Amino acid sequence: MNSETIRLSNLSIGYRGKNGTRVVATGINAAIRSGELTCLLGANGVGKSTLLRTLSAFQPKLDGEVLIEGREIATFSDKELSRLIGVVLTEKPDIKNMSVRELVALGRSPYTGFWGTLHEDDWQVVDEAIRAVRIEPLRERLIHTLSDGERQKVMIAKALAQQTPVIFLDEPTAFLDFPSKVEMMQLLRRLAREQQKTIFLSTHDFELALQVADTLWIMRNEDYQTSVVIGTPEELAQSGELAHYVERPGISFDPTTLSVRIKK
Repeated sequence: MNSETIRLSNLSIGYRGKNGTRVVATGINAAIRSGELTCLLGANGVGKSTLLRTLSAFQPKLDGEVLIEGREIATFSDKELSRLIGVVLTEKPDIKNMSVRELVALGRSPYTGFWGTLHEDDWQVVDEAIRAVRIEPLRERLIHTLSDGERQKVMIAKALAQQTPVIFLDEPTAFLDFPSKVEMMQLLRRLAREQQKTIFLSTHDFELALQVADTLWIMRNEDYQTSVVIGTPEELAQSGELAHYVERPGISFDPTTLSVRIKK
């Protein structure tokens, strides 16, 4: 049975600034489980990145609770968080003259102390992460020579080398061609199940998410209020939430096949 790793209770997210507070979403109540791939869907500007940043502790919540393994996220030190949460962002690393193995090894920094010296057991973890993502032939390649898909796999291997129970990813399939998108999502689902990781990602790849996600979160904004609807793809299809999310003039959604149809 997959266990609950993250619990959100009446969570409000947004920004505090000199000109007051801008609320992005309020009243989010949800759980994220280990061993599952959870995908976050939503239109541009609805607040997906804000939610991910809040869950990653990159910015403070406005109100409510974010519990990770039963403990409020604000009570963790930076070092504790670095051993708890791995984050893979969309931005391409601007790195030259560094090999794949060396970059993956940076995932060991929460454990290596001030000088950053890796010991034999650290390198063993690095090589296990490379094998898990199945990029052994790339080990000695320089980062700037990789394709977008190869580079994204390396960043996931780096997160695995960090040995965190939780991994957050922001648009991991951005910039990839379709076969690479499929391969990336299959990889993440496999890692969640085989290693019992809690993997939560944002994506615009609607149909792909329907096919590989265990749980979907849909962020939507109506009447200037943002809410989050949660369920399995099948549950959200039957309730009409997926049709509500995707249908437009000329676009229909078939809840029985979980597919989008474009009228010619």
